[in-house]
Amino acid sequence: MMQKPSNARGTRDFGPKEMVKRNYVFSIIKKHFERFGFQNIETPSIENLSTLMGKYGDEGDQLLFKILNSGDFLKEISPKDIEFGFKNFSQKIVEKGLRYDLTVPFARFVSMNRSELAFPFKRYQIQPVWRADRPQKGRYREFYQCDADIVGSDSLINEAELISLFQSIFSELNLKAQLLINSRKVLTGIVEALGMIDKFTSFAVALDKLDKVGWNVVQNELLEQGFEIDKLNKLKIIIEFEGTNDQKVINLRTFLSQSEIGLAGLKEIEDVLSFSADQSNLVFDVKLARGLSYYTGLIFEGKAVDLAFGSIAGGGRYDNLTSSFGLPNMSGVGISFGIERIIDVLDTLNLLPSVDSNACQVLFTYFDLEGQLKCLSLANSLRSNGISCEVYPDITKIKKSFEYADKKGIRFVAVIGSEEIKSGLISLKDMSSGTQEELKWTELVQRLS
Repeated sequence: MMQKPSNARGTRDFGPKEMVKRNYVFSIIKKHFERFGFQNIETPSIENLSTLMGKYGDEGDQLLFKILNSGDFLKEISPKDIEFGFKNFSQKIVEKGLRYDLTVPFARFVSMNRSELAFPFKRYQIQPVWRADRPQKGRYREFYQCDADIVGSDSLINEAELISLFQSIFSELNLKAQLLINSRKVLTGIVEALGMIDKFTSFAVALDKLDKVGWNVVQNELLEQGFEIDKLNKLKIIIEFEGTNDQKVINLRTFLSQSEIGLAGLKEIEDVLSFSADQSNLVFDVKLARGLSYYTGLIFEGKAVDLAFGSIAGGGRYDNLTSSFGLPNMSGVGISFGIERIIDVLDTLNLLPSVDSNACQVLFTYFDLEGQLKCLSLANSLRSNGISCEVYPDITKIKKSFEYADKKGIRFVAVIGSEEIKSGLISLKDMSSGTQEELKWTELVQRLS
């Protein structure tokens, strides 16, 4: 029995209609990337595991898609290796993996090409990434990221530029979106004020889940990590405080009064907000943690206003990412746009324009070999004048080519037979209105332009 074909879980096919939507969004994002001075690069889908491991935290490492070594990948494994578990022998059978994001491969790229780049280096990258996550609505195992990063500068002007980039893209997409802002320095200051500085990683990972699982779950997780209930009560008051961005800064400044790094993080947030001419969709959110461990400064997360759909953009400042590749003291900041979720949100809110999925304007069809040759010649003439067209490949009943054009959404069908060749005319049918007209060959370009 033949097996029914299916996609791997968490992956999708995209037909012509879906690709029109995707290319529309890609084109807007790419246009704004280039308007802000970012240059395009690409990196391989496959990276050495040594490049990827240890950059995303323990949870991120577990979601890496690993690729078995080719050939006899078990030849190096002994019974003793198996006895000690997979983690101990995995490096002997797995040396490569699919990239988890675009930022770590970008850091590797910068380290390898440092002598050829002008710093600060502004790059954009639009490529797929892979995560061995549990598939669900809005979450896929294969998806595209659209990243813009600036490396080689500590200036907060870079953060302000990324905020402006975020606002520009979603303004053109007509999608109301908020950009949440926080700082890993502020979060460090909070755990320092709570006397739990050695638990920062556990704190950030737990806090990152707050919107998904609620306070009670986060509180229990932190209690298990050694946080005392009276300290968590203080934390809850800070997290639940509501007000303007300025009010939140003032409220938190008192709590962080004894934390130098926490106050430095607050100052950065104030400065970046002051750089932004439009603060209407910027929200200082002390709950924002961003799970990835490489962030060191300001962090961002974008969300749709009119639809609860999770993060549609995210990013932040990373000071030490290239140091693991032999390039220390190279600070960077970036933002990533989640194209899959953005398209899903636009689709759900009916914000995608109605665009014809067929790029072809006219289909040529014919009755015989003589007509076939003439159609090929006319088609090439139209294409040289910037008009998209195709030639029906078979000599068949004209009705069949009309049905083909109708199903594909081609508006015009040009018919050439022996009479048309003798008279120098073309019979052109408008499939949308059903009208038909006779045109000279020389008039066809003008008619279709």
